Amino acid sequence: MVVYTISDVEKLTGIRAPTLRAWEQRYELVAPHRDENNARVYGEEDLRELSTVALLHRHGYRISRIAAMSPGERVREVAAVTALNISPETRLDALTLSVLELDPCRFSMLVDAHTEQRGFEETMMKVIFPLLDKLGLLYFTGSITAAQESFTGGLIRQKVLAATDRLPAAGRPGRPVFTLFLPEGERQELSMLFIQYLLRKRGFPVVYVGTDVSCTDLGDLYRVRPVDYLFTILSSNYVARPVEDLVQDILDHCPDCRLLLSGYQAGLHDLTGFRRVERKAGLREMIEWMDSFSTPAGPRIAVAR
Repeated sequence: MVVYTISDVEKLTGIRAPTLRAWEQRYELVAPHRDENNARVYGEEDLRELSTVALLHRHGYRISRIAAMSPGERVREVAAVTALNISPETRLDALTLSVLELDPCRFSMLVDAHTEQRGFEETMMKVIFPLLDKLGLLYFTGSITAAQESFTGGLIRQKVLAATDRLPAAGRPGRPVFTLFLPEGERQELSMLFIQYLLRKRGFPVVYVGTDVSCTDLGDLYRVRPVDYLFTILSSNYVARPVEDLVQDILDHCPDCRLLLSGYQAGLHDLTGFRRVERKAGLREMIEWMDSFSTPAGPRIAVAR
């Protein structure tokens, strides 16, 4: 059974430890156990209950009113709050709770509701990626399990693929062609799939070739389907080979296109000597760059080459 310290609960729910102790003593919201050092430890059911309490309290419910509710009534109130309140913060709280509960139906409903109200791109930027950042920190500190993190990543991947499939398959005439890939040893597939969605939404033709792509594979692709831009991500975990060697190898196999690089490693290395390489600091900069093609002063592939 997974157990949580009071510090874990504070990070997961946002309830400060002194407040949590006071609520327990006054309202008996949960009854934590004690470990061998007499410190409070909380079970999964305690954490779910306190996450529900925290969400309602942040949305104006008095703690005395929350304490008077049954667990079922609290769940119904959370459903009402998250259905009516479309703020990203509210959805982030509710999604975190659905991850703790491993509830795919609830997770999917919340993502779909925000997408319908604000669009898929805003949902990803303002809700999903902040959620992943939060879960990454919680996983690193041991506050959630690998199963919960994998559960979340799988559901989000399904949402990105479904949203991409709803877009027109063909790009707009005259737009540059992109190939998206991840080199051998790189694991940022979710971000790459979202980049594919962003490009296709803006009418760019995209050839997505997936993960663990070698430079030889890129050369074979390029001979069949010449493209204007290659895009990849090199995260902090990328150690398969020196970045400069990888970049030179890519450029040698694809002699007439430009290489767009994002990720921690792309910013860490000096790539100014590579004439056909551009770095993008993150998703927002990449989006701004994509959108600049729609302006009179936007990039022109003939000039870029």
